[in-house]
Amino acid sequence: MKAEFSPGLLAAIREVAGRYPKPQAALLPVLHLVQKEFGHIPPEGERTVAGLLGVNPIRVREATTFYSMFRRRPMGRYHLQVCVNLTCTLLESRTLLGYLQDGLGLRPGDTTPDGLFSLSTVECLGACEQAPCLMVNEELIGNLDREKLEALLSRLRTDHD
Repeated sequence: MKAEFSPGLLAAIREVAGRYPKPQAALLPVLHLVQKEFGHIPPEGERTVAGLLGVNPIRVREATTFYSMFRRRPMGRYHLQVCVNLTCTLLESRTLLGYLQDGLGLRPGDTTPDGLFSLSTVECLGACEQAPCLMVNEELIGNLDREKLEALLSRLRTDHD
């Protein structure tokens, strides 16, 4: 897939970069814009961002590989991110992760063949008071148990049809 930036994306990048004394400081917000446009940050997108912000391409690659919120390859329509930090783990998030792995036939980092679900683990979602929790795309879902998880998967499959 070629990452051709739309005029709207280019305008948004210029607007965001203009908020900072140095365009390089806008790297993370710009990467969020690119990911929103493409669903991930393709290698060509990394190079384009580097050129637009006047940074070495390796700096962009460092950011996309360091921060877990950036995806470097296409994900499923529903990106399930299971928190595996201490609080969630103590409240059985790893059991729920196993249920997802078995039920979807996925390992963390995989996408279902139909492109509907991708599964990831994250170190912390910052919602310990709702443990165990996961995110579906940008929506936080907390206080999970197997029944709630089954209902969520059923709803997502129905919403897709």
